[in-house]
Amino acid sequence: MNTVIVCASVSHGNTRRVAEAIGRELSARVIEPGQLDPAELADYDLVGFGSGIFTGRFHPRLRAYVRAIPAGRPTRAFAFATSGLPGPRFRPLTRALEARGFQLCGTFSCRGLDTWLPFRLVGGINRAHPDTDDLAAARAFAAGLRDQAAGRG
Repeated sequence: MNTVIVCASVSHGNTRRVAEAIGRELSARVIEPGQLDPAELADYDLVGFGSGIFTGRFHPRLRAYVRAIPAGRPTRAFAFATSGLPGPRFRPLTRALEARGFQLCGTFSCRGLDTWLPFRLVGGINRAHPDTDDLAAARAFAAGLRDQAAGRG
């Protein structure tokens, strides 16, 4: 399965660590938005999109990259996020991906170090995350995607 992961990880490397854990499980390359022409995503069987959550939203560079993807042949996609607070809202991103012809096959999120105000005043929250359990859960999520693609899930 030809897979690529588009990841915007800008603050503490939280999301990059999750992307790399998923990427190892799927034998996928992890790239930043803009490192690959958005039209070339149609060449992949599975594409992951992830970032940290900033004021309740995915990173602006990831959102702009998704908006630049031309509608094309159906490709499977998944989304992932790290967030200081529970329950990131995936729907705006997944809706934008579906509008470009992607078939969503799952989402994953875990906690991550968050130093956004007012958390910065106390040194941040979730300082130990993503931890080994979070990364193991990310790998298990990726294994499920791989099994699903192989018809085993």
